[in-house]
Order: sequence, then C-alpha cells, then structure tokens
Amino acid sequence: MRTSIFSVLTGFALVLQLSSCKKNSLDIVKEYSDKGEFNGSVVIVENGKTVCDMAFGLSNREKNIQLDKTTPIYIASLSKTFTAVSVMLLQQKGLLNYDDKASKYIHLPEYAQNVSIRQLLNHTSGIKDYETIISDKKGLTNQDVLNWLNSLDKLQFASGSSFEYSNSGYIILSSIIEKVSGQPYGTFLSENIFVPLGMKNTWVYDSSTVHKNRATGYNQKKQPDDYSILTTGDGGIYSTPEDLYLFDQALRNFKLINKNNTSLMYSPPQLSNGKVSGYGFGWFIEEDEGRKTVSHTGGLNGFRAVFWRDLQRNCSIIALTNQGDAFPLDNFLHDIKKTIQ
Repeated sequence: MRTSIFSVLTGFALVLQLSSCKKNSLDIVKEYSDKGEFNGSVVIVENGKTVCDMAFGLSNREKNIQLDKTTPIYIASLSKTFTAVSVMLLQQKGLLNYDDKASKYIHLPEYAQNVSIRQLLNHTSGIKDYETIISDKKGLTNQDVLNWLNSLDKLQFASGSSFEYSNSGYIILSSIIEKVSGQPYGTFLSENIFVPLGMKNTWVYDSSTVHKNRATGYNQKKQPDDYSILTTGDGGIYSTPEDLYLFDQALRNFKLINKNNTSLMYSPPQLSNGKVSGYGFGWFIEEDEGRKTVSHTGGLNGFRAVFWRDLQRNCSIIALTNQGDAFPLDNFLHDIKKTIQ
C-alpha cells in the first residue's frame, strides 16, 4: 500500500513539475521584450480573463520617456476595422446601403462608377492600392490619393471577381463617411465609437493638434521612423491595447452594431468565380472545425500592430509596438496563440 501511494504522489509531483514548465503568455511577451524585439504594450485575454496587460520600453527615446499602458501608439491598418464599423453604423441609421454605388456619394473616375460600398469593405472592388506607389510622400492626404486614382484609367480587375487588399478603397470609404455624416472622419469616430466606449486614449491623427503623449516610431536600429502621412480610413488612428479591448468587447456584446451586421462583418464574400474570399467587413476571417477567428494587422514606418480574436472562446491578443521592424509579428502571434489554445 505504501509503495502504491508513493508512486501516485511521485507521479502527481512530476505532472505538477511538467505543467509548471509550460510557458504562459506573460513569459513569451517578456522574452520578446528582453531580446529587444518588442517595445510597446500588449493585452492578452483567455476565456474572458485578462492574463497579460503590460507595457515595455520607451515611448520617446530622445526624451527618455517611458512607454506605459496609456501611451497611444499608431495602429496603421487596424484602423480599417473602425472604418468598417462606422459604415455599418451609417447603414443602421438608414443613411446608406452596402450595395449602393460609391459614386452615389463622392466623385470617382469613370472606370469606378459601379464599384459598390460592399466591394470596398471586403476588398473586392478592383480599386488599385496606392500604398506601393505614392505612400512615401510625406503629408499624403486622402485627396492626394483620390487625385491619383483619377489619373488612372481602369480597375485592377472586374469588381467582385477577386480579392486584392486596397488601402485606396478604405480611403474612399472614409470620404463616404464624411459625406454622409456631414462630419470629419475623426469627429464621427470620436462621437460614435471612442467616447461612448470610454476609449480615452484613442483618436484620429490630426497634424494641427499636438499630442504630447503619443509614441514616436523607430526602426530596428532605434532610429526615428515616425508616422508621416495624413490619410484616414485605411489608417490614421492611435490607440492602446486596453482601448482596443473595450472595442473588442463592444463588438462581442452588440453595443455598436446589431446582430445581423455582426454576422455580416465576419462572413467572407463569395466571388463571381465561385470562390470564397477570406475577408469580411474590416477583418480577415479563418474557420477551422467550426471555430472562427478574426484578425487584422497593421504596419507603417516604425509601428506594427496585431489584433487577433477567437469569437467562440472570448480570447484576444492585442499588441502594439513603436519599434516596427524589430518586431517579428507573425512569430509573436504564433507563440502567444499556443499559450491560450
């Protein structure tokens, strides 16, 4: 009897020892920070419980300002999720329809007259992406991009026939939001999303406003590489992981958009060739054995951002950094996902 009890206790102790060796999400984040690969802030939530909420490094290296959990960091293309929700809010108010032609609301070149709002939202419009062509122009504005689109003579492909990520399409959506609401993009988002949700450290960048507490961007060599363009819709937003988690919860609890629109947001469209795309309204979508996750990343200059959400299990991974190309985003996401799955 003594031998069997001893064996059980020994086995139990071994199990405890092995389980204690498993890295948790906080361990992973600290490893990336210690290696100099992550300078920023992160929130990780597992089954509705926050398991990591921390900030690492400096917000401004020249002034030796510490980065903390309230430091706004540029989120780049994560802004598209807010643009999509803004369009859905206007739809819920009866001010537009997804199958309306975008040209109903703003001037577009002849070749883009039949592009729909829905196609802009899910990147099936065929509108050429400006990012690799003119994004290096400092102070680039939405009007600059629209002027460039007017200089072209055709779509990349027939609308609805293919998926091709287009920042230009989301700039058009920003212009539609402004036209329909009668407000600047930033004002509309502030009044309809940021303020109602208590997102106190989230705003749309405006060059005329001094934001003393925002993070400055740097490259891998810790040299300044700050945000330098002024487009909205495709980007333009500064935020924090804690604020983005408030947004996450609002979407899960239908505080902003109704159940029908929520379902539509996470539904990939069928293309005219019969294939299904992997992008809904502002989110990349993955389904595996009935489990649906949505995500978006962002990156520009010295900033990188990731927002991953498990819709069934109420799990979220949100990480923002102001030392962009030092951060191996895909590896980080892969390692953190292993700790919460």
